[in-house]
Amino acid sequence: MEFSVYFFAADDRQSPRDRYRFILDVARFIDTRGFRAIWVPERHFQEFGGSFPNPSVLAAAIAAVTERVELRAGSVVVPHHHPVRIVEEWSLVDQLSAGRVGLCLATGWHRGDFVFQPGHFADRREYTLDTVDTLRALWRGEEVPFPGPEDSTLSVRTFPRPHQPELPMWLVHTSNPATWLEAGRRDLGVLTLLDSWERLADNIAAYRKERAAAGLDPAGGTVTVGMHTYLGDDEDQVWDVVRDPVRRYLSTFLTQKRSDDSSAAMSDAEQEQLATLVARDFYDRRSLLGTPGKCAEVVERLAGIGVDEVACLVDFGLPFAEVLAGLPRLDALRRACGPAAGRTRPTSPARRLGGYYDQ
Repeated sequence: MEFSVYFFAADDRQSPRDRYRFILDVARFIDTRGFRAIWVPERHFQEFGGSFPNPSVLAAAIAAVTERVELRAGSVVVPHHHPVRIVEEWSLVDQLSAGRVGLCLATGWHRGDFVFQPGHFADRREYTLDTVDTLRALWRGEEVPFPGPEDSTLSVRTFPRPHQPELPMWLVHTSNPATWLEAGRRDLGVLTLLDSWERLADNIAAYRKERAAAGLDPAGGTVTVGMHTYLGDDEDQVWDVVRDPVRRYLSTFLTQKRSDDSSAAMSDAEQEQLATLVARDFYDRRSLLGTPGKCAEVVERLAGIGVDEVACLVDFGLPFAEVLAGLPRLDALRRACGPAAGRTRPTSPARRLGGYYDQ
């Protein structure tokens, strides 16, 4: 199992200077340890996650303080941008990082975000999928025709040329199972969150089958699952630390859904009650929150259903110092469950972590 770190909130109650220093500190740590990648999102007009309006700018800053870790957009909201601009920005980051860029493509869902391109809201999914081949062609250095002024057509070849000859890409999945089929036939990875173990296993199986039907290696492509992550030595202590941040995260997500769904007839009090009830199930079944042994069992289960990489969501409202102090425990989990450990130690990750902490 590969491990990466996913930023998506960076606690906007903190000062901007502290937020970005924290991100760079985490990046420096994981860069020296063997984590595969760092993901930075694109988010707009929301206090929660408002530190991330442009992932390419932040990725360029991270490139300057790292040497190994891959720099991935998680995600680029494609309907907000012209494909030429996407390739220009990320080719620059690819040059700065000597070929460490990867992009996850998102269709967008929050209505308010489409102030950038209101006309793309209705067909946002089709626009995103239709842009995949264009991004690949531009990245390879091909000239691509686009509409120009006064009904003209302009052929464009982008600069700077990227370091990598091909652009690694994922497609973000939220709820539509057809996303997995589109990603499979288009040779894209999938970035998703865990809502149901059974649905995740079924979707991965369908993804592998669709890749085979398209003449692609069914074992190719990367399935990445994002999971809220914080490890500690005692379950009760970890729950005390993460309970309120997890509840706030769930409540914020419900608020965003309500703002986009006029039929949602939930009061603020009902929303808070629901977030509180869901938080415990989220902690118990769908996260890397808890002791090393518990989290190792979750990683084993992910690997057993075909997940290739776990993206550890670390900035969901915990104090920055708490997250940084917990990174060595996360690194121990990575070493116990990662591919190198799997080649050299035949025992299970949970047993290995138990031994590690017993020493």
